[in-house]
Amino acid sequence: MAHHSEVSIPLHAKVLTVSDGVASGEREDTSGPALVAALGRAGFTVVEHRVVADGAETVANALSHMAYFFRGVVVTTGGTGFGPRDKTPEGTRRVLDRRAPGLAEAMRAVSPLGKLSRGVAGTRGRALILNTAGSPAGAVEMLEAVIEVVPHALSLMAGENEPHPTAG
Repeated sequence: MAHHSEVSIPLHAKVLTVSDGVASGEREDTSGPALVAALGRAGFTVVEHRVVADGAETVANALSHMAYFFRGVVVTTGGTGFGPRDKTPEGTRRVLDRRAPGLAEAMRAVSPLGKLSRGVAGTRGRALILNTAGSPAGAVEMLEAVIEVVPHALSLMAGENEPHPTAG
């Protein structure tokens, strides 16, 4: 695991499971808990895990609430593929202030199936939002592809390690 010695901010995370089946109680959520465990292993404290049904609207609403006054990473699982209900990237794009295509590309590059991910990454306020795949293995694999740079991104977003002084 990456060492976070240069990062002085607390590492907080939230997980959003996007799934009609899980939201309706028909299916057990396996990807959300897998992400919670992976974040814990990487030194993050997971402060919230919620579940919503598929759809751009449900995802946008959940993410805007989860990112509100939150400094940390919000990781979604599910809804990034080619199915008719897969609208997580559309919902995520609605709430992003800034895109982070390098993170999305790195997450896609971890496996051949990554080519089928339409997931996006970016920031809203001081929260970093990452879309991962719907399968537990895919979600964790994608998260682990970028987790080592997340603390640095969060510290930059918090205004630490400023490369140049800001005008006062």
